[in-house]
Amino acid sequence: MRRTTLLCAPLLILAGALSSATAAAQSAHEGHAAHAPTTATATAPAQRWASDAPLREGMRSIRVAVQALEHYEHGHMGIAQASSTVALIDTAVNDIFANCKLEPEADVALHGLLARFLAGAEAVRTSQQVPVAEIAAMRAALARYPQLFDDPAWDAATD
Repeated sequence: MRRTTLLCAPLLILAGALSSATAAAQSAHEGHAAHAPTTATATAPAQRWASDAPLREGMRSIRVAVQALEHYEHGHMGIAQASSTVALIDTAVNDIFANCKLEPEADVALHGLLARFLAGAEAVRTSQQVPVAEIAAMRAALARYPQLFDDPAWDAATD
């Protein structure tokens, strides 16, 4: 019984961290109409949604930070620098929430992507070991972005 409790505790903590990161993102995003829970696996639209300047700028900042985390995965970056790097992700996501103006369906799809970035950033800050799966999920969200949004300057080959 004790072993089950020890195994479940980290899962409950992770679930709480992920839900609080998503909840914080949702509450910080008061400018848009309420919408259904989001997933990053939203079906790609027949035609990609338009992106605005705040979205494009924010996604580029997120991309730079996620790419930098590769150094953390390989042991070439310490936790202090990794924490500073994910703070850039938090800032970019908050800027997107504050300034990006999208159609409701595009906004829902975007929230699925942003939730992955927030969860990954939280995992980097709080995990005892390098959160490889969460960093991979952030990379997958970066790869999904150009499938959902029309961003002419986005070069998917660099993801």
